[in-house]
Amino acid sequence: MLTAWLTMVVFFQGGAVGAESADTAALTRLEETWNQAHLRGDAQALEELWAEDLVVVVPRMRVFTRADALAMVRSGRMHFGRYETSDLRVRTYGDAGVVTGRLRRSRTLGAKVVDDDWQFTKVYVRGDGRWKVVAFSASEAPE
Repeated sequence: MLTAWLTMVVFFQGGAVGAESADTAALTRLEETWNQAHLRGDAQALEELWAEDLVVVVPRMRVFTRADALAMVRSGRMHFGRYETSDLRVRTYGDAGVVTGRLRRSRTLGAKVVDDDWQFTKVYVRGDGRWKVVAFSASEAPE
C-alpha cells in the first residue's frame, strides 16, 4: 500500500515538474520574442504578446497602457540599438508566470541616445492556452 502511494506521489510530482519545465521554457522563449520585437520595432509581435490590460511602469516615464505602448512602437519615433536581458529567473504559479532579470537597452529618440540599465519584473498570465504579459515594471539597476 505504501509503495503504491509513493509511486503515485512520484508520478504526480514528475508530471508537475515536467509541466513547470515546459512553462519555464515557453516563458523563456517569449522573453526572446519580446527582446527581438523591440529591436525590430515589431508592433504586431508585441500586440500578440501583450494582454489587453497590460500596464508598463518604467523609470522617468508615465505609466503606459497597451494602447499607449503600441502607439509608441507604431510611431517609429524610438529605435532600439540594444535590447538585452540577463540574470533571468522564471517562476510559474499555475496559469501565472513571473520573470525577473536585468535589462540593458540603448534607445534613440530623435537625435538623443539614451542608455538604460534596469532590473525588471514581468508578469504573464495564461489564458486560452497562450501566455500574455499583463505587467512590466522596471527600476534602475544598482551599480
